[in-house]
Amino acid sequence: QVQVVESGGGLVQAGGSLRLSCAASGSTFSINSIEWYRQAPGKQRELVAGISSGGSTNYVDSVKGRFTISRDNAKNTVYLQMNSLKPEDTAVYYCNADRVLPIIGALSHWGQGTQVTVSS
Repeated sequence: QVQVVESGGGLVQAGGSLRLSCAASGSTFSINSIEWYRQAPGKQRELVAGISSGGSTNYVDSVKGRFTISRDNAKNTVYLQMNSLKPEDTAVYYCNADRVLPIIGALSHWGQGTQVTVSS
């Protein structure tokens, strides 16, 4: 089993920065990738950024150049550095760890979310 816990959310003014953390525990060796999603009120959850076990990264267009995803394997933690924040970045941010296990197949492990609020 895998558990993920997010932290680092808060209230920040537009143009400011926040760093979110996603700490994984349990069978972390089996994690293929970790992604950050966000969900704003009244909107669907969207993928913000992801990082694979090999270090490959991907970003949604709206955060490219502003957000950076990284990982510290020693701490089993993935970070999302968010710079130049905009009011439209306001959302609950969720961390998800993906695994693919023999026979069982794909599994997703979600955190409880952390609120990010950007004031104008």
